Order: sequence, then structure tokens, then C-alpha cells
Amino acid sequence: MSEFFPLGFKTTAVAAGIKKSGLDLGLIVSDRPATAAAVFTKNSFPAAPVIISRQNLVESGHVLRAVLVNSGNANASNGPDGLNVARSCAAQLSDRLGCTPSEIFVSSTGVIGRPLSAERIGVALPGLISAPCDIADFSRAIMTTDTFPKVASSEVGGVKVLGFAKGSGMIHPNMATMLSFILTDAKIEFPDLDRALRCAVDRSFHSITVDGDTSTNDTVAVLANGASGITPKPEAFTAQLMDVCQQLAKSIARDGEGASKFVELTVEGAPSDDAAREIARCVARSPLVKTAIYGSDPNWGRLVAAVGNSGVALASDQIEIYIDDVSMIHGDLEAAQKRMREKEIKLKIVLHSGAGVATVWTCDFTEGYIRINADYTS
Repeated sequence: MSEFFPLGFKTTAVAAGIKKSGLDLGLIVSDRPATAAAVFTKNSFPAAPVIISRQNLVESGHVLRAVLVNSGNANASNGPDGLNVARSCAAQLSDRLGCTPSEIFVSSTGVIGRPLSAERIGVALPGLISAPCDIADFSRAIMTTDTFPKVASSEVGGVKVLGFAKGSGMIHPNMATMLSFILTDAKIEFPDLDRALRCAVDRSFHSITVDGDTSTNDTVAVLANGASGITPKPEAFTAQLMDVCQQLAKSIARDGEGASKFVELTVEGAPSDDAAREIARCVARSPLVKTAIYGSDPNWGRLVAAVGNSGVALASDQIEIYIDDVSMIHGDLEAAQKRMREKEIKLKIVLHSGAGVATVWTCDFTEGYIRINADYTS
């Protein structure tokens, strides 16, 4: 993975004592100002770092020098104190890097409603800044209930893209309990970078669901520092960025809290692509569908009901459902059940109501999901 590390960036991590143990504070630094774009949670109660980072992007003209991210504490629902902590962390880091506070992007993930110590982070900053570059340490430092680090990379035409993500539960379109930071040495202006990110996110992070919930801290940010000296064509860069985002999004769905199976669900023949995506999301987040997948139960009636619950008007009542190449409605249920026992499942729903197509990724529901979330803060 190190061979795909974009020029001019450094990632480090330390244990700052925010969690009970382990790495919990990560840093991304660009050796030059980087053009930046981001998308954030649509939750009505955004966390303090989301509010401050939005402001910083506007004040800096979408230019960043660093990203400071902690796990173990969301710094959410802490009122003015939380905002002051986020501002203080940005200011302390900017002093040490010799840039303005608005060029610092702050991000947090973890338990909501608990105070975050700016002093503790400040004490850890010297060691964080001076630590050797380490991809693996940074990816672990941003994890909460994740069971494995999530890293993806690509190199096309001399342009390198490297992405990190965390996320396992409270995952659903329009952002989820996830953070993702994507680095590239491409030379690209903000309007093109922003368009590329929104297109890539829409077809990746907005196309996964674990449990239908979203959270207060969700963020995807991309930094382009131009260190390669290469200006890619917008279409090529968007495709490269989308590839990395989809790799990360699929990793999140695979690592759904308590999950035992990864599911790719495609809807074809919907009235439009948007309609296909809405139907696919409705099916993918259905607890009845997800528990049937866990139990390897080819109960296709649950999928039909979920399609009908989407609210999308269809031109035909004809529906076909396949698992791999086996029809679940007209085929051999024993063969369908055999395929449902696999760890990776492909479902396809054909609606005969238009040309719309969409693919989403999800996982099953198990007892493990309940255990993780019943004990999350205790």
C-alpha cells in the first residue's frame, strides 16, 4: 500500500488517552496547501467538529494543511464547550504547523455527549507531529467498533489516490456513522474536486446501509495537494475517486456490526435510476430481509414486501428475484438456500417498469449487532 501513498502527505497516530487503550488520535499533514472538499452528515444535530470544519473550509477558501481526527469520543451534543474544544484543537495544531486555524480540519468519532479534553489532545500533539509516517497506525486510530482497518488506493496516469475510512454501525445513505479521508497528489481546482467527490460519494457511501441509522459526525473529505504536478481530466479523476470510495464503502458494509454476510443488491427495470436506488435502499435496510439472509431463508416474499414499501409507483406488477443465477420465485428453493449460506451474496430484483438501475451494498442482521449496541457505552 505504501507504493500508492500520494506525494507530499504524511499520516501519523498516537495513543492520547481518549480511549481506555490503544491508538485514538490521527493526523494527516500535507507539505503544501491542499485543495479540499467535503460532505457531511445531514443529521439535525451535527457534532462540533462538523460545524467547525464546515466553517474552516469556507474561511480558508477550501484550502487545508492538515486533518486532526480522534476516536473514542464524538464531541457531539456538548454545546458551546464542544465547539470551543474543536476550535482549540485546530488552533493548537495550526500553531505547531505554522498555518492558520482555518486550514485545519477536525473530526471526531465515538460516544456522543461526553466531554472531549482539548488539553489531552494538546499534550499529544508534539509526539503526533513528530511520529514517523504510518498508514496502518492512522487507519487503526480512527476505528471504533470496526473489526478491521479500511484502506483503499489507486494509481492512474501517475496520479495516486489513497483513502481511509471507519464505520461499522449506524450506516445508511445521506451519510452514516463513518469517517473517510481521501488523499491525492493530483492538481485539481475546487469546483472539479467538489463535483468529483459528490458524484463518487453518491455512488459509494450513499449506496450502503447496515441498519438504517445515521449519526452526528459523518464526514467524507478529500485533499488534493497537486504534488504530482499532473492535472487529470475531470472524468478520469472522478472515476478513480469513485473506485477508491466504492472499495471503502464495500469494506464498511462487510464490517457491519455483528455481520456474517456481505450482500450486493441490484435493482433493474425501475422507472428511473433514482427510483431503483430508493427501492434498493428500502430492501437493503429491511430488518425482515436482513434476518432472512442471516438465516439463509429464501423467503422472497420479504423482498417483494420491501419493494412495495418503497413508495415508488411501478408500471407493472411483474417481478423477478434472483440470487446469483437462481430464480427465488420460480426456481429451486433448495438451490437458492444453498447460495444464501455463502458469505458473499448477490441479489437481483427485476421490475419491468423502466430502464432504471442501481446497486447498493449491505449485510445481514445477527445477534451480534444487538450485543454490540446494547453494551456500547457500558
